[in-house]
Amino acid sequence: MRHALRDWLGRCAPNGVVAVALSGGADSLALTAAAVAEAEVVDALVVDHRLQAGSDRVAAEAARVANELGCRSARVLAVTVGTEGGLEAAARRARYDALDDARAGLPVLLGHTLDDQAETVLLGLARGSGPRSLRGMAEFADPWGRPLLRVRRSTTRQLCADLGLRPHEDPHNRSPEFTRVRLRTEVLPLLDEVLGGGAAAALARTAEQLREDGDALDALAQRLLEAAGDGSALSIETLATAPAALRRRAIRAWLLAGGAKALTDKNLRAVDALVTDWHGQGGVAVGGGMPGTRLVATRERGKLSLAFAR
Repeated sequence: MRHALRDWLGRCAPNGVVAVALSGGADSLALTAAAVAEAEVVDALVVDHRLQAGSDRVAAEAARVANELGCRSARVLAVTVGTEGGLEAAARRARYDALDDARAGLPVLLGHTLDDQAETVLLGLARGSGPRSLRGMAEFADPWGRPLLRVRRSTTRQLCADLGLRPHEDPHNRSPEFTRVRLRTEVLPLLDEVLGGGAAAALARTAEQLREDGDALDALAQRLLEAAGDGSALSIETLATAPAALRRRAIRAWLLAGGAKALTDKNLRAVDALVTDWHGQGGVAVGGGMPGTRLVATRERGKLSLAFAR
């Protein structure tokens, strides 16, 4: 754990001043202990989702332990979880928003482990959302840091036991109504049984390799975007002569920069068809826009452009 923190801090936060998202569970508790041992200054941020009776007591206890471990400060952030997108997604949004508001410019360390990375890759695979999803969680995506992506969940539990820490066991982490719980308790153990072990580590390695490849392709796509750019429009001729993998990445980046929201693979391929399979089709709505308007990608006079339409 300490080696993982030391390595991450040296590359991503050399001044050694960080915040830690602490839930009171084994992963974040072990992360907090290791961070205090390796970082110069650690502030603990404890999110109380208020979804269970007694959650305020759990949060208060986590803050108390953080202070005992040596954190400079420990704050409890009570949030209100909405309903949009389901409980998991709504709780995640509320948590990240609260952490972002409270971090005071510091990077926030999250307790995601190698096992979490494996689960993320499996979810992306099941959704068919392509290599961008399969490359999993980034080690650092400002301001979120994940130093434990090469550390097993069993190691965080062992560290807590070694230090005499008693992590909180969230009942949601055992509830089969959540997809991640079933992946953790059913799918990954079955994969290990069928493949002879090592499934989680193999999935995490795959994510790391795909992330390296994806970063290289993103850089090449950015060059293509710059070459095709003409004000707010893109040259059809320049895009059409590029490999599909680079062209679609460039178009995706351009759409997102232009305000596209909830962009799907279907949206992206429809816009790509304006470049490579043009037969007079109309524009493609790509989400975004104010109420009563739509953001639409259109082809006209050899250019791909974005505009709001009613």
